[in-house]
Amino acid sequence: MEGNIEIRVARAQDAEALARIYAYYVEKTAITFEYEAPDAAEMEARRKEILEHYPYLVAEQAGHVLGYAYAHAFYGRAAYAWSVEVSIYVASDARGQGLGRKLYAALEDALRGMGVLNINACIAVPRAADDPYMTVGSLAFHKRLGYNMVGIFHQSGYKFGRWYDVAWMEKMLGEHEEPPAAVRDFHGID
Repeated sequence: MEGNIEIRVARAQDAEALARIYAYYVEKTAITFEYEAPDAAEMEARRKEILEHYPYLVAEQAGHVLGYAYAHAFYGRAAYAWSVEVSIYVASDARGQGLGRKLYAALEDALRGMGVLNINACIAVPRAADDPYMTVGSLAFHKRLGYNMVGIFHQSGYKFGRWYDVAWMEKMLGEHEEPPAAVRDFHGID
């Protein structure tokens, strides 16, 4: 990959790029179970809501956003404060160049800084090896980054006229002390 990659906090002016990147996955893959690609205004609303408490990062090269990753609340109960769910999307023409690894490294650093201990990833899984809408690439990617399989929910999502399983993977970011330190809101990256 030519040129420097900057990992930074997503901004309002990134909304068009975020929508473009995500639209590919909505329209061409079963990686996300959304049926309709959100427009830039909806992506901006999502970005703003997430950044109220959690990191939403982009990978930028020469002024172009090539991917993004974010975390959000795992579940809306106080006892889950130390756990988050993460998502990542890289532009279809920028995959396989290390952007995902860089984005997740920065995301994990930000989450550690907040006091988050558990990262959870919900990953759609094809039921057939020759599925035209997804591979097991995301499972392999997360495994390479140290995520462990927790379980699979069978036939949980229906898209493109077929059923998909959902795998949950987890990664621990720190020691689970008692009592745990309070989780802080996200305030940027260095």
